[in-house]
Amino acid sequence: MPSEADLRWMRLALSLGRRGQGRVWPNPAVGCVIVRDGRVVGRGWTQDGGRPHAERVALDEAGAAATGATAYVTLEPCNHTGVTPPCSEALVAASLARVVVAVSDPDPRTAGAGIARLRAAGIAVETGVLEAEAARDHTGFFSRIRAGRPHLHLKLATTLDGRIATATGESRWITGAAARHWVHAQRACHDAVLVGAGTARADDPMLTVRGFGATVQPVRIVLSRRLDLPLDGKLAATAREVPLWLLHGREATPGARDAWEAQGARLLEVGSVAGGHVDLTAALGALGEAGLTRVFCEGGGTLAAALLAGDLVDEISLVTAGKAIGAEGTPAVGAMGIAALSEAPPFRLESTRILGGDVLSRWTRPGVGH
Repeated sequence: MPSEADLRWMRLALSLGRRGQGRVWPNPAVGCVIVRDGRVVGRGWTQDGGRPHAERVALDEAGAAATGATAYVTLEPCNHTGVTPPCSEALVAASLARVVVAVSDPDPRTAGAGIARLRAAGIAVETGVLEAEAARDHTGFFSRIRAGRPHLHLKLATTLDGRIATATGESRWITGAAARHWVHAQRACHDAVLVGAGTARADDPMLTVRGFGATVQPVRIVLSRRLDLPLDGKLAATAREVPLWLLHGREATPGARDAWEAQGARLLEVGSVAGGHVDLTAALGALGEAGLTRVFCEGGGTLAAALLAGDLVDEISLVTAGKAIGAEGTPAVGAMGIAALSEAPPFRLESTRILGGDVLSRWTRPGVGH
């Protein structure tokens, strides 16, 4: 059993690491705390863009005080040389006495080698401290390494009867100000925000983080098979200011491609499946290959249904407002072709809380984050 001190310092390291979420892809958002004689002498988290790593930041702050100290790291220190030398090497050079690791790194370039390097240098290493919490924090990085795609977090904001708009298309605002503020916070801690072409056409959204001051903006992604999106909308107007990626099929005309590239958008072509729809598995694979680890999907109903039917949703956040629209309203999730309850994709309730006058429930696919 880990000591109370180990739990305390690892919790601090985890809270620091979360500051990098949405800002460090393709790297993991790691936190590190260096403690000597019961006092923090260095702390750090992976910086914007992925460099420097959390361990390097904490070691630089600690300086000579790192000698004989204990480092708490939320992910096994890397053991490969990239833009910078490996963190395992830096920890050895600092003459630490002990390193406490929350969870091992599945990246084959490290995968136990970082821990082995520390132990070979005579540093005591303990692992598995708050492992489940760390695995949840790093689930996007793990998903990209293990499955080749980012962690997909689906947001649904609905009435009590599961509707997202009236029969006339009115949808602003089903949920209240607190829920909308939460959405912006979620955008801020994800690498990208994803919507379907229908949502982009109907809502003309910005998909940016607002209300949090100057911040790193997520990549904005629209799935549009034909690239038949309005070139006079907000997304096109801001494509050079905030990254805009368009996932499209082979049906997109050369003229549409040229027009969007001229606007500053990045185009990612993916294949199609039966019925002519974009291959969502391939689409997420392309996003993983591009380096994304955490994607926040904001709709609409057709895209949500396709992702659920394809078993591609890892997490759902459902915000429910105290209103009812009725059967003529637009459902939050489109047709999935499910005939039996046994065919419905299962999700496990993780938490519920109040957001102003609305209720937020968080659900995860079994096995995600563990």
